Amino acid sequence: MTEASLPVQRTLRAPIGCTGVGLHSGRKVALTLRPAAENSGIVVVRTDLPGGPVAIPARWDHVVDTRRCTVLGHAGRPETHVGTVEHLLAALAGSGIDNAVIEVDGPEIPVMDGSAAPFVFLIECAGVAVQEAPRRVIEILRPVRVEEGDAAIALLPDPSPWLGLEMEIEFASAAIRRQSRSVRLAPGVFKAELARARTFGFVEEIEALREAGLARGGSLANAVVLRGATVLNAGGLRYADEFVRHKLLDAVGDLALAGHRLRGKVVARRAGHRLNNRLLQALFTDPGSHRIVDALPSASVRDGASAPLAAAAAAPV
Repeated sequence: MTEASLPVQRTLRAPIGCTGVGLHSGRKVALTLRPAAENSGIVVVRTDLPGGPVAIPARWDHVVDTRRCTVLGHAGRPETHVGTVEHLLAALAGSGIDNAVIEVDGPEIPVMDGSAAPFVFLIECAGVAVQEAPRRVIEILRPVRVEEGDAAIALLPDPSPWLGLEMEIEFASAAIRRQSRSVRLAPGVFKAELARARTFGFVEEIEALREAGLARGGSLANAVVLRGATVLNAGGLRYADEFVRHKLLDAVGDLALAGHRLRGKVVARRAGHRLNNRLLQALFTDPGSHRIVDALPSASVRDGASAPLAAAAAAPV
């Protein structure tokens, strides 16, 4: 068994940081990623608050807003909010990181180039440290589904040790129209197929977004910008289907807020941050829909029942 296939937790080998601009706030922010202890999960820390640092668990029940991005914070305390967490969370999940501290000195994670690739690069530079504790896996036992109008997302049982995702999107713009893509998040797939896909927006929406306090840091350097059917970025698209790939990237980050890896299959149509979070709400309010096990051959279910996982030896990184 190679080190990469060991079904144990991982963290960063060393701290690493960067600076950038918040996509929606337009503020310059500094980001530091730090190693964390086993079983601590991902924790976001606001380091710039007058009363001292405030920690926010990167979990579905700490999502306070889903307009245009996913925002974490403590309910009733807007000063603690941290927005645009999904790209970084996707990079951590896609790189096999279970435990890390994310320190940020502002209200938003820097957007970088609008994709998760710069964060994957940071993680690779920091290195990955293998820990001793087994990974926990959320095994889906029966379908969970949420809908809003013609948008829907479902989480289905699936025997594969790697999360599967199927995404379909549809926009009026001739540059997008209807796109669909499926991925299975085996080791290396996130970096190879999703990490470089950038966020996108439309020129016609920018003024209204900025009046609403959004997209103040958006530019051609950190987003694909469309005017009708025209891509305004000089370099064009990174993939012909970059738009649906980015929606898959967003889903990976949003669903990482489950707190453990999901063992199942996600099928989504026109879903965004709000539906992604509603899916996790539905999952965790239905105890019979899932069970949490150790990703080891001797795994035990949290409620005490035995549940060996046949494919545990090939657990994902």
